Amino acid sequence: MAKLKYRMIPEGMLNGKLIPLNIVLIDYKDVKDCGLEPKAAFEAIAKTIDAPAGLNIIDLDAVTTTSDGIVVEGAIIRMAASDRGRINKDFGYLEMIPLNYTDEDIKREPHLKVWKDKYPKRTLYMGPDYRKKKIPVHNVVITGRAANNNSATEMMNIVTMEEILLPILGQLEIMKDGKVLLGNTGEIISVGIGMVVPEEYGRIVPKRQYMCGDTAHGSGEYAKTLKKHIPIICVEKPVLARYIIQALECGMVPGRTIGGSPAVLTVAKYLHKKIDFDNITKKAYEELASVGFTKEYLHKDFPLLTAEEIIKRADELIPGCEDYKIYDSKDIVKIKYAEC
Repeated sequence: MAKLKYRMIPEGMLNGKLIPLNIVLIDYKDVKDCGLEPKAAFEAIAKTIDAPAGLNIIDLDAVTTTSDGIVVEGAIIRMAASDRGRINKDFGYLEMIPLNYTDEDIKREPHLKVWKDKYPKRTLYMGPDYRKKKIPVHNVVITGRAANNNSATEMMNIVTMEEILLPILGQLEIMKDGKVLLGNTGEIISVGIGMVVPEEYGRIVPKRQYMCGDTAHGSGEYAKTLKKHIPIICVEKPVLARYIIQALECGMVPGRTIGGSPAVLTVAKYLHKKIDFDNITKKAYEELASVGFTKEYLHKDFPLLTAEEIIKRADELIPGCEDYKIYDSKDIVKIKYAEC
């Protein structure tokens, strides 16, 4: 009988950080090689796990966006939550839809110009299709103790109320057997994840609810504490820098066409790229100022660096993530198999 491969970060303590449930990542190619539909693949894997788990199927040949509108290679295309070997038939599974966006759509979501310029032959996925199914706030699936949230980038054990953040780029690096950071989210990322872009099928915020330059949090100084203490598994900073630089070199403007997160603003300042300061809202400035990104700081002169210099010095230059350790993903992931 054929075996379906999957990667799992087991529930438990790791580098002093709590992994609150089992994290399962599956390559879409492996699903297809087994001749399975994604939902059947989730069910086969769920049967092998008696504890709560969040499960994601990832297509490395597709593209998606980060919460601040950076286009990246790879996408989560299906998400599920399981417990005691089962997936709730009503609330435990969601599908992301391939988006056949036109030039008119891209005018409304201009950060996607990077997709058309750099990855025109790759399928774009973002969040689930809210037209087909009534979806809870934050695009979440739930089964028993397991919640898989924000289009599969945040997971929670509902009983213990412990959670972990899993930004998309970190998951993609795990699928590529790359390196990741495991630490605490910290104040910078807690603020940064609120600096969203308007997307009709957004992974974090659907229906174009917030203009670029605004914050989805609207929490003032409190924004920096929202996720500060929560464990996070995220990408190495040189990888993040490369994608931000690509967006900026494609003409994206922080605060106007991509989100004004601290990481994006930092790279833009060192590259001497335009920032639309006037389009950043008062609420967003309040949150940025709470982590040191005041108007005065953002208008200071930064030394001009090349893209190569920024990537090389990314750990030094790009803020975010606290008390972290860098891991080869193979050192935190267990390779497992389910019958298919």
